[in-house]
Amino acid sequence: MATARYDRLKLENQICFPLYASSKEVIHRYKDYLTEIGLTYTQYIAMMVLWERAPLSVKGLGEFLYLDSGTLTPLLKKLEKSGLILRERDPQDERSVTISLTEAGRGLREKAIQIPEKMESCIPLTNEEAQTLYKLLYKILKTV
Repeated sequence: MATARYDRLKLENQICFPLYASSKEVIHRYKDYLTEIGLTYTQYIAMMVLWERAPLSVKGLGEFLYLDSGTLTPLLKKLEKSGLILRERDPQDERSVTISLTEAGRGLREKAIQIPEKMESCIPLTNEEAQTLYKLLYKILKTV
């Protein structure tokens, strides 16, 4: 009887563990492809948002990526030092920083275009399974 009480604490009964371990493994598989274009995974997801939505505020980028400014600031400094983005204070609100892409940042998009296709071959899911997983993960994200 006492054993059943603690079953909920078994690692195999936790949704957090397969989410964590799968995330870690997927990000690890990105590494070789991202090294080729000179980005880390976090820089890559930031660039994906910027390719779609730049110019964008740091706050706006953080909302898309579920990251705070303390995490984003060093990442953005590295992207700026690499010549991929520009950060400028908003003249109407000095507290707000706007991020825009440089020519090199826009050009990097072309080098990254094949990464999603390469990743699809690394993850053993059908299109339908991937879509279901995507929907489920975003369902979780929308509640946090």
